[in-house]
Amino acid sequence: MTEEKQLSLFESADSEPASPKAPTNFEAIPTSASVPIPPGTYANLEQLIPHCQGCQRCQLGRTRINTVISRGNPQADIMIIGEGPGQQEDETGLPFVGKSGQLLEKILASVELTVENDIYIANMVKCRPPGNRTPEAAEIEACKPYLLEQIRLVDPKIILFAGATALKGLTGDKRGITKVRGQWLEWDNRLCMAIFHPAYLLRNPSAEKGSPKWLMWQDIREIRSRCDELRAS
Repeated sequence: MTEEKQLSLFESADSEPASPKAPTNFEAIPTSASVPIPPGTYANLEQLIPHCQGCQRCQLGRTRINTVISRGNPQADIMIIGEGPGQQEDETGLPFVGKSGQLLEKILASVELTVENDIYIANMVKCRPPGNRTPEAAEIEACKPYLLEQIRLVDPKIILFAGATALKGLTGDKRGITKVRGQWLEWDNRLCMAIFHPAYLLRNPSAEKGSPKWLMWQDIREIRSRCDELRAS
């Protein structure tokens, strides 16, 4: 029996060759959340910027002043992912530049890390939700493919989820931040940790042992130590 006939024994009589998937319409990406953004869509971070700036994939694009894409070092070993822009971020087009951002930079500086050299910062959504409300699920899903491309292109050694919204939005983990913070997690074959959002620390200023600020100090030292290990390996 020929090889061709042998193969035909395993084919259904009514089967047809699978048709190839239609390629993504690159120019249509910013117009609708129904247009997919597969891994590898963008060759570099610069190519992603104009799409984000003109994006209307969800309703947040109608009310923003600026799209808030990122800041920091695109070759950073550590990537921090927050929830979404606030008023000052919306006005400046940069993430974590208000009081939360100032506190974050102090926390990083305490272990000799800087945003300019060691950190790349982004958010789950790139446009400010009205009234600084929590982003809705549909808004997160519309914007998440951009973030996944940022993660792929930056390729950090460590990802930090600043707050429960970022943790849930990317991993699906619904646990409260107090339950999971300080624990090393694995997502997408990457080393990750959930940390308190700086805004939460501003609302809880005590630095006594066991307080959120004290716990954050333990976490950031562990993060620095693990980052040094990964750099040396």
